[in-house]
Amino acid sequence: MGAVPLRQKKYHGPVEATVDILSGRWKPLILWALRDGTLRFGQIAEELSVVTPNITQRMLTKQLRELEDDGLVARKVYPEVPPRVEYTLTERYRTLMPIVEMMYTWGKEHMADRIGSESDGKDPH
Repeated sequence: MGAVPLRQKKYHGPVEATVDILSGRWKPLILWALRDGTLRFGQIAEELSVVTPNITQRMLTKQLRELEDDGLVARKVYPEVPPRVEYTLTERYRTLMPIVEMMYTWGKEHMADRIGSESDGKDPH
């Protein structure tokens, strides 16, 4: 069963809606990986493997589809062999980006003792 597109899902309030759209271990990390521009599937997987090496291809695909259904990520398929698929953030996400950036800042300031020493400012943790 696929994700219910945001426009069809009903919420009790705006906080619940915002938390739902960012829910899951991988969604904020995927959005963070895409913050500097368009990436292909393999590039997203590579970005995530630096931070946390245990996302499966199936889970990454599922999370990307949910982000696409929610209007945060755009997927472009090029008619080539082998197929080339690129993902980019939408304008809708750009309005949400400050929240993810604040999550990064808060985590850096308040969770530093739990963040690995390899954090270089690009790390979404």
